[in-house]
Amino acid sequence: MAVPEKIGMENVNHPGRVVRVEAAKYNAVLEAVLSVLPSQPPGLTLVELREAVRPLVSGEVLPDGFKAGWWVMGIQLDLRAKQVIATENSKPLRLYRSTT
Repeated sequence: MAVPEKIGMENVNHPGRVVRVEAAKYNAVLEAVLSVLPSQPPGLTLVELREAVRPLVSGEVLPDGFKAGWWVMGIQLDLRAKQVIATENSKPLRLYRSTT
């Protein structure tokens, strides 16, 4: 059995820490997250983002069930660390695509 390709996922809250995750799963959820996030504030809350992403990820990629909370949280932290997405200073936290 082939070893799945891995990709590094960062965390805005822990600079320099990288977690290795399966690239196929990461890329599938990443594509879904970027497809639903607006490019302007106020953006989506984490709950809204998770619910918007859930139906977009194939059961073939995550056959054991989509753990939307873990993947969405991890990817949004990674994208914030890479400054691909930004947050609105609000409660609850709101996310949108960064213009930088």
